[in-house]
Amino acid sequence: MSRHRVIWITARSSKTLFEDPIPPIPPPKRHPYDQWSPDARALDLVGDKWTLLIIRDLAAGPRRFVELQRVLPGISTEQLRSRLNRMVADGLLTRQRYREVPPRVDYELTERSRELMPVLGALARWGYDWTWGAPRPGEEINIGAIFRLAPGLLEPTGRVEGSVEFVVEGEGTSPDKTYVITVGSGQVAITERPDQESTAKVTGREAAWVATLGPEGATDGLEFKGSRALADTVLRGFIQAARAAAAAAAA
Repeated sequence: MSRHRVIWITARSSKTLFEDPIPPIPPPKRHPYDQWSPDARALDLVGDKWTLLIIRDLAAGPRRFVELQRVLPGISTEQLRSRLNRMVADGLLTRQRYREVPPRVDYELTERSRELMPVLGALARWGYDWTWGAPRPGEEINIGAIFRLAPGLLEPTGRVEGSVEFVVEGEGTSPDKTYVITVGSGQVAITERPDQESTAKVTGREAAWVATLGPEGATDGLEFKGSRALADTVLRGFIQAARAAAAAAAA
């Protein structure tokens, strides 16, 4: 029997037929830890390759399958499909279908997976301390991957409030990429939509952001508008970790 549902959509007195594939039930985990221990139980859910990076890249809001493929270089279509199905089954993601043509499916974090952001922040700090450096040959540079760590990595005081729009300028025909980090009441959130009401705006090309967020911690290539104090405060959370890594390497 075909595992498809047939959905009819009526628009302007015409009917369009498309098939909405029902995702298969994920198979049992191939290599469970089978150990009665909270860390082993946790790793049963998030210890697979790509799982934590998928959570990181959904921190800014829902994404479609193709958008996740774009921000996760190196993952195959089948790997991503399998991992998303498993994460939905494990209660880490929700899957929302929209009756559009072509079909649209969004994936979004659940509260269970949002609580992993401090874990990702701690992992990033460890990465800054022990593995950070200039981009290696063959490494994909995605400035957004670092900014999406903000909810778990940054620790603003209760006195810091406002939003900072970080823009990575596109080159050639590539569009600009925007990341808005909002802080308030000790909380941090990120979106990837331009914010006309942001308190500050920081703009630069990819190379300038690599210099800023890498061990150099140099902001010379960036353009600042609005509240420089707020922009510096938010950037400091990234830059201090990178500079600490450089200092440790030189010691």
